[in-house]
Amino acid sequence: MILPEKIETTNLILSRLRYEDAEEIFYTYASKPEATKFLSFPTHQSIQDARSFLNYAIPAWDAGNEHAYSIRLKPDNRFIGTIGAINDDGKVHLGYCISPSQWGQGYTTEACRGLVQALKNLSGIHRIWAFADAENVASHKVLQKSGMKEEARLEKWFRFINQDNQPKDCIFFVLKE
Repeated sequence: MILPEKIETTNLILSRLRYEDAEEIFYTYASKPEATKFLSFPTHQSIQDARSFLNYAIPAWDAGNEHAYSIRLKPDNRFIGTIGAINDDGKVHLGYCISPSQWGQGYTTEACRGLVQALKNLSGIHRIWAFADAENVASHKVLQKSGMKEEARLEKWFRFINQDNQPKDCIFFVLKE
């Protein structure tokens, strides 16, 4: 899967993550328990945790397996979160996180729409999907506004490390055209 290194939307610039983004990742969302509650990685305790993530994400992009982007506001280029896509043989999984200070402003939906549009233009992609904790209603709304539809409720499907690693019910969403 080959995605552009930069995707622009009305209010946002999605750019390929760089090693220099570590501090912004840490301070913007990765160190905030309210932001990481529904994520698959533990809340970061230090900037080194963000650097470790980048040490994984940047080579994964180069290999064509995963594409992680910063989400930045136009025109001041302020970092507000990240969004990414993981390709599994044409089945592409989306994930994202945004600073709590930016919640409710439509930026996550706009970033998702931008990434989905870029993915729809690629050949070899036959399924675009995401899942969210059944309790994460805000994420359900983002995915629905991004053109995805609920396909299934998966009982005790995922262990969210920041929720005592207990199996949680999840909602599975797919892009339906």
